[in-house]
Amino acid sequence: MVRRMGRLQILALVLIAPAFAMGTEPVAQITTDSRDYCRELALRLASMPGATSEPARSLAEDGLRLCENGHPRSGVARLRRAIRAAQPEH
Repeated sequence: MVRRMGRLQILALVLIAPAFAMGTEPVAQITTDSRDYCRELALRLASMPGATSEPARSLAEDGLRLCENGHPRSGVARLRRAIRAAQPEH
């Protein structure tokens, strides 16, 4: 019997297959675009030294606003950009 694969199963295969091909242990991190994940990203950002500087601050505000208004995918994208912007440059 052929069974249809769910999105998570397909995602797991995509993440794990390259690791097996290289002979290493896979390290999969599956996240969902949800309000909870938005809060997790916001907490991660809050602990960063550059979180209050621009553009990290305004990106985070936009991201949280989008998440709370029912647009978690866009909100997560903005929060991830804020985290990158808050990281010290090398």
